[in-house]
Amino acid sequence: MPQTRLVSEFLPVVQRGIGVSLERQLVQAFRSAILEGRLHQGARIPSSRELAASLGVNRNTVVAALEQLRAEGCLEAIHGSGTFVSADVRPPVQKKHPVKTARWLRPPAQPLMAPLRGGLEFRVCQISTRDFPLEAWHKAWREAARKAPPDDYGTPAGEPAFRQAIARYLGRARGLACTAEDVLVTGGAIQAINLIAQATLTAGTAVAFEDPGFPLARQVLQQHGARILPVAVDEDGLRVDQLPTGRNAPHLVYVTPSHQFPLGSRLSLSRRRAVLEWADQNDALIIEDDYDSEFRFDVPPLPPLASLDRSGRVVYVGTFSKVLSPALRTGYVVAAPALLERLSQLKTLSDYYTSSITQLALEHFLSSGALERHVAKMRRVYKHKREALVEALAPIQDVTRVRGLEAGVNVFLECGPGLDLEQVERHCARQGVGITGVATYFCRKPDWYGLVLGYGGLELGQIREAAGQLVRAVKGASFAG
Repeated sequence: MPQTRLVSEFLPVVQRGIGVSLERQLVQAFRSAILEGRLHQGARIPSSRELAASLGVNRNTVVAALEQLRAEGCLEAIHGSGTFVSADVRPPVQKKHPVKTARWLRPPAQPLMAPLRGGLEFRVCQISTRDFPLEAWHKAWREAARKAPPDDYGTPAGEPAFRQAIARYLGRARGLACTAEDVLVTGGAIQAINLIAQATLTAGTAVAFEDPGFPLARQVLQQHGARILPVAVDEDGLRVDQLPTGRNAPHLVYVTPSHQFPLGSRLSLSRRRAVLEWADQNDALIIEDDYDSEFRFDVPPLPPLASLDRSGRVVYVGTFSKVLSPALRTGYVVAAPALLERLSQLKTLSDYYTSSITQLALEHFLSSGALERHVAKMRRVYKHKREALVEALAPIQDVTRVRGLEAGVNVFLECGPGLDLEQVERHCARQGVGITGVATYFCRKPDWYGLVLGYGGLELGQIREAAGQLVRAVKGASFAG
């Protein structure tokens, strides 16, 4: 399909009585705009008649200026189409001069996310869209586009039909009884945590946080003044017995109970009840980040904390990033009315509301059952990938143990403390394989030792190849003692 060339709205400024002819001013203005990159290659110039009328000058003056620019090679005329900026013009790269002083700029924060390293990377939380249900996806967007876009801003909490579809989906998929009035649509889980932090935190507010835990969520809370209290995690999830009580109790607790990030353990039912009881007794709020609970293998689902909550102590955070694509930037919060109202107000100040068109498309996608069919398919896909990874890592099972297999698209490869993980990482890097040590996710000195491996975004052959390099690295690494 040929590219449509739109008419540029660039209009040069001309002045009379300054000792420079109007023709020369036009030539200089167009030449500067083209050479500085303000008029791009292929941009269509308005006709001489349009320019003359807009500028209030004689058309012959405009024609002469355009002819001069064509002679210089800045413009080219295409018969029957018009006049365009020449494809041969190469504007210089503009160098920006850095501001020497910036008293208004806050000190830089630590890097938020690890950069993509390329090659075969066990990237944490990366999913696959190779099996994406394009036919159902296209149908959902066609349905959303049947009408013209709304002529007004949407509701900050989200489109009612979409919120209702989310509530029904959570009832079916997670056993969470809620209605549209309990749901707020967000631009993903991170915006949800941002809004919760704004609604609940002041400088120095204590927040209990899983250690190890999700660094980006922790940094969001710290950005809003939270004083992080690291709480240990074991095979049954958050150590609820380590939560301070009474006057020292934190106001908030952040937890990933369905698939602890990054160790992969599931918060046991007894601890789920214990943390809810603790929150009741200490007037605290629990942030339940249910980031990838849809993908579980060989185990029955455990109820979300929010479904066990009878006091409005849990704010439930979900996202479509792991089940569909992070590119959607769409998630949701389920919370008690008072908190939800405050979050809605803050959402207005943040980005007003999430795209109505995206919400309508997702509403059709959910209501048609397409999401649940896709989740069921991807469970099978990820299960095969998980099995391929475990099989490929079998040769080093005497010095490692794979944890977190029950859910999600990440596993934790626990290693003996004597293994030189830095040596392992260097070997893998030389072979183009990216791995991440669990120490990255700790606030305190790590009490777990090993690697966090995300396998969702790799295909079966890539998993076997990358795991093979990891096995060779572990076998070739030195051990203390």
